[in-house]
Amino acid sequence: MSKKAAEHHKKASMHSGEAAKHHDQAAKHHEAGQHEKAAHHAHTATGHECQSRMHADEAAKAHADEHGKKA
Repeated sequence: MSKKAAEHHKKASMHSGEAAKHHDQAAKHHEAGQHEKAAHHAHTATGHECQSRMHADEAAKAHADEHGKKA
């Protein structure tokens, strides 16, 4: 696997983990009736999910470039 693809996979994994942490926090705040804090964490989680997806797509492109195929 190319170094570029590996880096994108690592970043995708990190952002997925951060999204999960923020979803956990959103759930805790929601259960406590702190809906504004819950919404903040949910929104932040969505941002991390978006970043994770972008890095996953870039990893796929790097794989395709390495093997001469279109992503």
